Amino acid sequence: MKVLFLVQKEQRIILDRLYESIEANCDCDTRWLTDDEQANLKRYFKEKVDTSQYDRILFFLRFKKEIKQVGFIRSVPNLVILEHDAWQNYAAGKYHGKFTQYYHHLPWARVLVSGHSIAKKLQQEGVDAVFVPKGYDEQLLCNKGLEREIELGFVGSIRNEAYSLRKQTLEAVAKAENLVITKTKSGEEYVNTLNRIKFFVSADVGFGEYMIKNFEAMACGCVLIAYDQGVDENQALGFVDMENIVLYRNLQDIQEKLKELRANPEKAEQIAKAGQQLVESRYSYKQLGKTTVAAMTSPLRERPKDTFWEKLYYGLKG
Repeated sequence: MKVLFLVQKEQRIILDRLYESIEANCDCDTRWLTDDEQANLKRYFKEKVDTSQYDRILFFLRFKKEIKQVGFIRSVPNLVILEHDAWQNYAAGKYHGKFTQYYHHLPWARVLVSGHSIAKKLQQEGVDAVFVPKGYDEQLLCNKGLEREIELGFVGSIRNEAYSLRKQTLEAVAKAENLVITKTKSGEEYVNTLNRIKFFVSADVGFGEYMIKNFEAMACGCVLIAYDQGVDENQALGFVDMENIVLYRNLQDIQEKLKELRANPEKAEQIAKAGQQLVESRYSYKQLGKTTVAAMTSPLRERPKDTFWEKLYYGLKG
């Protein structure tokens, strides 16, 4: 299968290993698009792409730029969209409902989303959505066996508007427990910090899925204490409370389970090891590259010809 893979040149999260794994599992032409190129896909395709050369065209671009170009994007054949932020479709904020609206303009496109429950919701809305989970860079993140002198920690951003519930949750935990909330540079500093944390408190409240940070913490040997995203999500990922992860719905849950694990450090160690083994076996980027390509392989929906009014409407939307 010949794939044209368009990705963001300037991206906050480094996903190079995932891209390499996708490339390793198909005949892949990966191109890194600048902000300007993403903002004018019609020109980019006209100048640099022969769509007839590809069995799939995979977008992993900025959503806010895609939604402004739906008229052109409808003309892209064999389209697959990889999307890690579709959870915002169901969360309070500026993109609430926007993903559904966008995908309804492209009902023949396949959308690979990183939440199992999100995929089910989109499917119910008529979208050809497939669940492809998030994961971690196995070449960077690992358990180094360092001393874990930070008992309770969180590493990451809490300032973004989309993370307001995360911020509230972590601040509430910090008032009740000695929680260290910090930020680091990407790369070695981040990995070393995770390796110094015994219990990593994740707070993906309102997300409907587990963010990359959860898989990274587990890969580094932390006991992951994560906001419970529900039975369906946990079953899809293989998360089992107090076996390979610690799940909570409120501060009381966290405190009760922490009390139990502080009194039984061997159990805490077992949970950390089981969590690490789970992500190593299923959620490395090496594995997820295969999963992504497999999700693209089955036939896409047929695209009907546009009516006169659709041609007129989408012609105006460019």
